[in-house]
Amino acid sequence: MNIIGSWTWKGLGDALFNPRATGLDAKINEVKQRLPIPVFWLLGKTQAGKTSLIRALTGSEVAEIGNGFQACTKRSRFYDFPSSSHPMIRFLDTRGLGETAYDPGEDLTWCANQAHLLVVVLRALDMNQAEVVNTVLTIHHQHPDWPIIVVQTVLHEGYASDAEHIQPYPYQQTPFPPQVPHALAQVLLHQRDWFKSVPVHFVPVDFTLPEDGFEPVDYGLEALWDAIESVLPTGMIGLLRGSEQHKELLDFHAGQAHPHLIGYAVLNAGMGAIPLAGLPLVLAVQAKLFHSIASIYGLELTRRLYAEFTSLIGMSVGIGLLGRELLKFVPVYGSAVAGVYSGAMTYALGKAFCVYLQGVKRGALPDHASLKQAYDEAFVQARQFLNKKET
Repeated sequence: MNIIGSWTWKGLGDALFNPRATGLDAKINEVKQRLPIPVFWLLGKTQAGKTSLIRALTGSEVAEIGNGFQACTKRSRFYDFPSSSHPMIRFLDTRGLGETAYDPGEDLTWCANQAHLLVVVLRALDMNQAEVVNTVLTIHHQHPDWPIIVVQTVLHEGYASDAEHIQPYPYQQTPFPPQVPHALAQVLLHQRDWFKSVPVHFVPVDFTLPEDGFEPVDYGLEALWDAIESVLPTGMIGLLRGSEQHKELLDFHAGQAHPHLIGYAVLNAGMGAIPLAGLPLVLAVQAKLFHSIASIYGLELTRRLYAEFTSLIGMSVGIGLLGRELLKFVPVYGSAVAGVYSGAMTYALGKAFCVYLQGVKRGALPDHASLKQAYDEAFVQARQFLNKKET
């Protein structure tokens, strides 16, 4: 079945208000099992900042931050990003090494069977890290192809009492510029020497709470995302983070909707690549996305709302563009191409729908040009990243 060529607004409307696709949940679960999800294993001592790092990366409010010297991670735990319903990356938080009466051997073996990359978390001023370093070297010996990112945390402990974060972020320069306090620079470099025998990416960060008084509270987060992006064999991170243009559109509701757009887009990329899945299931996934977005904006998805959106964005959106693009491909690759375009189209429709609902909430509807521009830009962005994911 030519999934993309058969797509229509009426078909999506029918899926929205007269859903007929059966077995959708079973098919979604089947496709999810086929989607590769890289697992980042966070390794470090208690109070090194692993949970703070997960909270900053995922925005998860579930990740509790420890107090004093009481461990907050009593057992290993997965944190999904961008959402638990449709994870693209999975962070594995583990118990802190060096805990009293804790033998990590069994846990380390279990974690090594789950993970694909290693994130080592070191408190910058903690020079007693022999157990962590030896564990990392052992893991590298067993898995030499795993990328390793070493995150050096709690930088402000190396500041003068009244000092603030250094801006712009200086730690990607080699050597460090003179603005970095000498003592802090020395300990950071000393920790780096521990890993000189293995290929490692180093990222100093300082993730604090608002009441701690440091701005920004997620200092170094962009550098950490850059490091993660550099080790992943896919361009999906760019889609996860969103383009600069789309960041401008990300008000609170759009920000909440963004993980849903990514999850459903990737899911439909998988759906579209399965010929037997067929158009009804692809439309049903898009319908679930529309309902999710409307719920996030606190609006009821009515026929009038849907008709107004389709009227504003134009009946030709998607169909014409996809038709032209599909002419470039030979039939043998049809399923894979349909998957990429199905995912890109789902993402772009969701983005345009967010822009429309944003206008509804503010009482100033966007015009056709604005909606079409949002759709076109999102489609191109998603197509590029989903194509990279397929290669």
